[in-house]
Amino acid sequence: MSEPDYTSLVIGVGNLYRSDDAVGILIARKINNMALDRVSVKEQSGEGTSLMDAWKGYGRVLIVDAVSSGAAVGSIHRLDASKEPIPSKFFSCSTHNFGVAEAIELARTLSQLPGHLQLYGIEGKNFQPGEVLSSEVEQAMELVVGEILQTISSLS
Repeated sequence: MSEPDYTSLVIGVGNLYRSDDAVGILIARKINNMALDRVSVKEQSGEGTSLMDAWKGYGRVLIVDAVSSGAAVGSIHRLDASKEPIPSKFFSCSTHNFGVAEAIELARTLSQLPGHLQLYGIEGKNFQPGEVLSSEVEQAMELVVGEILQTISSLS
């Protein structure tokens, strides 16, 4: 049995038990709870091959993850991965050697990128064990949810 024909896929990446690293999953859950038409939502740990499998068959994909690039905490990075390479330094907080940036670049090399791949990275502060977001990350989370909703609506 094949999956329903969704217009957009939102992938939240992270770990609920590593403080700010949970932001991608929390955003995905907020969007999933809205039960939007023609939008599928998936949660991922950030392991590259699983990400590539998750977006198969989708033409429009939005990925949300915490990043650690040295920018101010709570900064929102927006990258159109269908048009530009993803700096792997953004995802140095990942516990995976083959994570988000590597999966995107491998998929690009193999011509397996979705037609539209938007990446939202929220600059984290604390990636230690815990279940509480930094206040700056929590504020950015609300902004990103709004931006994703606008993006989905403009793509429909």
